[in-house]
Amino acid sequence: MLWTPDGWRSDAGFDIDDHGRIRALDAAEPTGSGSWILPGVANLHSHAFQRAMAGLAERQTNPEDSFWTWRETMYRFAARFTPELLRAVATQLYVEMLEAGYTTVCEFHYLHHAPDGRPYDDPAAMSRALIAAARDAGIRLTLLPVLYMTGGFDGRALGERQRRFGHDVDAYLRLIDTLCEDADPMLHVGCALHSLRAVPPDAMRAVLDALPPSMPVHLHIAEQIGEVQDCLALRDARPVEWLLANANVDSRWTLVHATHLTPAETQGIARSGATVAICPTTEANLGDGLFPLREYLDAGGRWGIGSDSHISVSPVEELRWLEYGQRLNTRHRNIAVRADSPSVGETLLRDVVRSARNSTGHAIGSFVVDDYADAVVLDPDAPALFGARSEDAIDRWIFSGNRPMVRDVYVGGRRVVENGLHRQRVEVAQRYRAAMATLMAE
Repeated sequence: MLWTPDGWRSDAGFDIDDHGRIRALDAAEPTGSGSWILPGVANLHSHAFQRAMAGLAERQTNPEDSFWTWRETMYRFAARFTPELLRAVATQLYVEMLEAGYTTVCEFHYLHHAPDGRPYDDPAAMSRALIAAARDAGIRLTLLPVLYMTGGFDGRALGERQRRFGHDVDAYLRLIDTLCEDADPMLHVGCALHSLRAVPPDAMRAVLDALPPSMPVHLHIAEQIGEVQDCLALRDARPVEWLLANANVDSRWTLVHATHLTPAETQGIARSGATVAICPTTEANLGDGLFPLREYLDAGGRWGIGSDSHISVSPVEELRWLEYGQRLNTRHRNIAVRADSPSVGETLLRDVVRSARNSTGHAIGSFVVDDYADAVVLDPDAPALFGARSEDAIDRWIFSGNRPMVRDVYVGGRRVVENGLHRQRVEVAQRYRAAMATLMAE
């Protein structure tokens, strides 16, 4: 059974060209049995190095622990990375993503320089480590080098632990140009503005004016109440309010988190055509808050999911907890539905694949002609799928426990996961083990 934008089909497969694109949907004998085949899921927000610190920030350091105290731990950990260590950690992460059903990742990358802030001999060394990791694992990558210039809305200089993140505008644009030379069907390069507090308005405008008009633009925004309050104090507007008034936000934009919105901001994002990257497990782990999902769906907004800090690497868990957060907040069930889509699972999946192309820049998201053949095959022997029907298969996949149900994963028609296991998981895990020993050494 093949899931398409119009629902399940039992009478179709697809033919793939030499570049991994779907050449045609092929007629097949209708069948009510066999595997359930879904489009691969795009992970719209990743900080790969943070996979290595998952679970290491769960001891109280302050009675008022929050995102801001967590960030101090993250800075200390980030200072330990070299290009070689980043490649080992990112490859492990990308293998885990593929085994879970992610087939594309948007890597929001700001560990650019050596820990003291000096560029490596190759200023793109850390970026190239991520490209190599994605190629090692076989995952489709949208690399988003980050512009990070100031330590707050007041324009303060970057702190000592932030220096390895920093660029001026000219150096940043040179980095993007350099990385674009490496682009291929598996690698797309976009732009990431770290946040409004880290990119002054004139720099934002200069970068946006210099970019190709179709290049994806990603931005952290309105994740924390403190960020909203600082923006109000210094720019006399909330972050999303300010952005919509000062930039041509359109379908190439992805706003990451956008947790704290007024109804007018919610409507404004939806009207713009931008995508919101919601990261439910990270937002819960950091105590960020809950995105106003029901209101955003009613406004017709686009959205997708990201695993962000990778305390979980599972599209199922992101989607499940997106819905569960709304249920806890409203004390009602079955929130993410539409009049024409009463299944929560199918509504979630349909919206996620709908946003993939704009956010990643890759021709992905659905089994249509000219899209890449990125597919997830569910395990028909998983007990949770026994007796599954087309009207409940996706709901079972998302809401039936924690046993992995992914059997095979294909990227561009090439199988990278077979019977639930990545083809190189043992070798990759060995390199990751060695990297962790170095990172954790006192």
